Amino acid sequence: MRVVSLVPSLTEAVAATLPGGVVVGATDWCTHPAGLDAARIGGTKNPDVAAVVALRPDLVVANEEENRAPDLAALRAAGIEVLVTEVRTLPQAMGELDRVLRACGAPSRPRWLDEAEAAWAALPPPARRARAVIPIWRRPWMVVGRDTFAGDLLARLGVDNVYADHAERYPRVPLDELDAVEKDLVVLPDEPYRFTADDGPEAFTAPSALVSGRHLTWYGPSLAQAPEVLGRELRELGELGER
Repeated sequence: MRVVSLVPSLTEAVAATLPGGVVVGATDWCTHPAGLDAARIGGTKNPDVAAVVALRPDLVVANEEENRAPDLAALRAAGIEVLVTEVRTLPQAMGELDRVLRACGAPSRPRWLDEAEAAWAALPPPARRARAVIPIWRRPWMVVGRDTFAGDLLARLGVDNVYADHAERYPRVPLDELDAVEKDLVVLPDEPYRFTADDGPEAFTAPSALVSGRHLTWYGPSLAQAPEVLGRELRELGELGER
């Protein structure tokens, strides 16, 4: 089986489950697992379609949010099978991961997927709930809006997204509005924009929690550690109390 992955989460999931050599192509943003031996075929939004075709994959795995429809159409036109995932909630992620891995040749569910499901199922109710703004970009400022995987994970940890009912999934919102809207904290992941202690918190008067973008936005093996990692990062801010 020869697989090209256009999604970092799926690259890690397939490489962690199937023998080395199955993933023959991956994007420049596919940083896990470290040392992955696969051809790099560009970004998630601008893959080199000709390079993907030249790799002669049996399957290309993609995502309706991460990848552009014209690129996927071009791959299909070249005779390549493309599997497109939709991941907007944790249960949906679990189901889509199982579907992708089976399509890539996995004989059964991997242990890490069972462990991830168990870790989230065992999560106790939060001691309290907090309202948060969740920026994912600046210049311009963009935040997590409605119907998103990151929003669903945070809600399970007791953090309610202020913009969960916005008409857009990733709206652009002026900074003055973000700072003025009623909230308890600002959640700043380190991807897709790399917010740091010196780049992000200074823009807000509310307390800011710097969190792992991989554990907040990736659906793969990192899901098994995500409740602990994100919970610890949020508790360090002191906004959600003790579990």
